[in-house]
Amino acid sequence: MGKKFISVRTVVAVGIGAALVFVLMRFVAIPSGVPNTNLNLGIAILTLFAAIFGPIAGLLIGFIGHTLTDLTFGFGVWWSWVIADAVYGLLIGLFWKTYKIDEGKFTVIRGVYFNLIQIIVNAVAWLGIAPVLDILIHKEPADKAFLQGLVAGGLNAGVVLILGTLLAFGYSATRVQPGSLKAE
Repeated sequence: MGKKFISVRTVVAVGIGAALVFVLMRFVAIPSGVPNTNLNLGIAILTLFAAIFGPIAGLLIGFIGHTLTDLTFGFGVWWSWVIADAVYGLLIGLFWKTYKIDEGKFTVIRGVYFNLIQIIVNAVAWLGIAPVLDILIHKEPADKAFLQGLVAGGLNAGVVLILGTLLAFGYSATRVQPGSLKAE
């Protein structure tokens, strides 16, 4: 048998992560004051899961979680934002081995690195991908699309900076490091 493309652990993580992202995006959406732009706590879960399980998990969690959210809001799937969330998860996940969250080695220095990466990736997703696709796909006015992207990206970066970092430190602290258990 050949090597698996995706592990069972990752498939389970995608299911749980997408469900959590959906619930938080759908039922804990806090309006920002900018039309169709909310403070989104689900981004912290997407970021954490991508940072633990890698780019494929991040991409799928972002894509599935956001698509389910849009389907239940009743205004159709806003593909520009679904794609932005999926790419965000993919890009965060590309650095998963350097965060060392799952190894119990998420230090302050790694937390700073984690946040520098997420701020850059939020800028790529919400100041680049989402507004450009809004303009191309949905024919949105550029000023509206970039304002929504700026607000969404800023809010997302703030949520991940606070909630995402706390979750990463908390989860990492629960991981047993190799060699830490000794026989008596």
